[in-house]
Amino acid sequence: MITLQGRRIEKQVESETGMTILDLALKHEVDWGFSCTRGTCARCRCKVESGAELLNEPTDAEIDRLGDEEISQGYRLGCQAELVKDGALTAKLETYF
Repeated sequence: MITLQGRRIEKQVESETGMTILDLALKHEVDWGFSCTRGTCARCRCKVESGAELLNEPTDAEIDRLGDEEISQGYRLGCQAELVKDGALTAKLETYF
């Protein structure tokens, strides 16, 4: 089960490998901000509070935009963080804006 905490909406949804956190938020109508879907705007920045091991490794776009310190604290870009395994994950939108 995936828990997504948007600006005002929180939902628990089924895990779907191959989808990003942003894909899941949009599919299930969670109010998750984004502008570009390429990893440059960082409006979809989120904190993965649990289940980070279910996601792909941080992409070059995330490393460039977030840096090692934020990534080590659990921050990811929702458009880049893709589920590669099923399981329980909690992500909370924490945009800079």
